[in-house]
Amino acid sequence: MTPVGVGKVTVQRQPVVRPDRSVYGYAVRVQVTDAAGHALPEDAAEPHVDGAYAALDLSGLASDQPVLLRATAGVLTGTTSVWGAPERLVLEISPTLARHPDIDTLVAAALARGSRVALADYDGSAPQDRLLDRVALVTIDLARSDDHLALLTDRALHAGVAVIAERADTTERLARAAALGADLLQGPMFQRDQAPVRRSFNAGELQCLELLRILSADQVDQTAVVTTVAADPELSMRVLHLVNSSAFGLRTEVDSVRQAVVLVGPRQLHALAIASLIDARPNTVAALWSVLTRAMTCRALAGDDAGYTVGLLSAVAAQQAIALTDLVDRTGVSDQLAAALLRHEGRHGQLLAAVLAHEENNSEAVAATGLEPWDVAHAYLAAVPQALATATSLAFGGN
Repeated sequence: MTPVGVGKVTVQRQPVVRPDRSVYGYAVRVQVTDAAGHALPEDAAEPHVDGAYAALDLSGLASDQPVLLRATAGVLTGTTSVWGAPERLVLEISPTLARHPDIDTLVAAALARGSRVALADYDGSAPQDRLLDRVALVTIDLARSDDHLALLTDRALHAGVAVIAERADTTERLARAAALGADLLQGPMFQRDQAPVRRSFNAGELQCLELLRILSADQVDQTAVVTTVAADPELSMRVLHLVNSSAFGLRTEVDSVRQAVVLVGPRQLHALAIASLIDARPNTVAALWSVLTRAMTCRALAGDDAGYTVGLLSAVAAQQAIALTDLVDRTGVSDQLAAALLRHEGRHGQLLAAVLAHEENNSEAVAATGLEPWDVAHAYLAAVPQALATATSLAFGGN
């Protein structure tokens, strides 16, 4: 995205997951700000939002999952070009758009093209309730009071509409969503306040952590890398599969772990170690995708591989419910990177804090780190399709 008009256009993306944390789809929305950083009114922002949607490759942002897209009048009628099949779109109608004088015609046009419709920020207002019989989902903000949440959820469920609990980013809010009986959750893939539950590791996990420790050294010991990979059948298999995949385009098959390690290189080996650690398979691409997206975003913002390591380890700790202190000890990162991971200190800690805030769609928190929200969003958006390609390759064995 590039700055547009008097402000900037920022694309935000969050996973929408089932209670078991399997991914249902991805919510994509566009925030447009004025020169002072304040959000533009919806009607003034709409042309910029339509322009952003026309430029987005939704397949790169959501793979083959449904996309929950904050609608405009143009998106509903189909006059605004959106990349992707209409049947994969769930078009979210904001409270403001619900009051549009032609909303019935707009909704009918979207449904006729095969898209589903949802109510965003459902608050039980009369204009929204008029549409309940035509929508498939509603999103309800978990920051609302308990009584209001219960009322809105009951009203939606009584109408046969699925409920997405939005801002499901803390343990307390996840508990509220479960008590309400919400069907889906929207928020960061990995919550920040999750209590660590991992206190021990099996042999294969220890081997992956040892490989990460070696790769995090200032001077990587190539012999130690080869020895560590060769000692673990899972790691060896993943390295050989990857180097012999079509992505490498080699004319002859490689069957030497040492040669494969050299060809793959340290960045891909980082990803391979994580893929083995989280037991990445075709049905777990989403988790690996999120881990690698955070790592690649941090590297892009930092301009070095230390940023990649910080993003990678922070995401692994959250995904695996491992205490960051344990992961720091196991991987033996430098004191500087340990401070960044544990206390968000230094430049890399600042970047990590900004990326975490972006994952929570919290532009104010991003700005509070000293970074420009648009810069972080731009780096994140660029990392998403790259991370998907890597995650897919690793999870499918590199074939």
